[in-house]
Amino acid sequence: MVRTCLALLLVASLPARAEGERQLTVFAAASLREAFAELGKTFEREHPRTRVTFSLAGSQELRTQIEHGAPADVFASADWKHMQALVAAKLASAPRTFARNEPVLVVPKDNPARLRSLEDLPRAKRIVVGAPEVPIGAYTVRILEAASKRYGARFGPTVETHIASREPNVRQVLSKVSLGEADAAIVYRTDAQAAGRGVEVIPIPPELNVVAEYPVAVLEQARESRLAREFVELLLSPAGQETLGKFGFQPGTGG
Repeated sequence: MVRTCLALLLVASLPARAEGERQLTVFAAASLREAFAELGKTFEREHPRTRVTFSLAGSQELRTQIEHGAPADVFASADWKHMQALVAAKLASAPRTFARNEPVLVVPKDNPARLRSLEDLPRAKRIVVGAPEVPIGAYTVRILEAASKRYGARFGPTVETHIASREPNVRQVLSKVSLGEADAAIVYRTDAQAAGRGVEVIPIPPELNVVAEYPVAVLEQARESRLAREFVELLLSPAGQETLGKFGFQPGTGG
């Protein structure tokens, strides 16, 4: 009953399509907002009388919606964990990596904690991270574990005591820093780029960092499977890769 109600609620929330218009529904990780908005316009230009509708949220939230029958044609995740779960459930097939990303440390422009490197993070009094089930949250756990091995046993526990909140997607993590409600956070480089002058970026040492891979797949219940395949091909095309690169994403592997 709950599954049915959730699916109906999601159907009702989607914009109505005009008569004779086709609609492609793409569920995408929140960090893809700006890049996918531009790619959606490109796709619409190339497919007259087609409208692309995006649902943007944490990958874990989108996965749950798909598992509960939400109508969608394409799923673009910020990690492989949630994509593989849908593949295992036979809800998605043949995922391909279309982009990669790099986590960074961000602080407000006034940098109240005076952080200069990841090693300084324990000085921050209010740290915001993604929840563990969120891709950026899982990446953050791995980064902090590696940092604890380098910077000493007190690094991890001190950071943990200063975590003020765990957010459901990377854009909410970024917002806390942009609004001055947090002294530091780990987000993707693309999100920091989207924030512009609202935050200061502090790189994470490569040997402590991770590579965030973004897989995309056509969903088994897709109503517009042909359009869905063509959207995936756009992401992997030279033009699509160029657009993603403009927003700070690194090239995907296609596999």
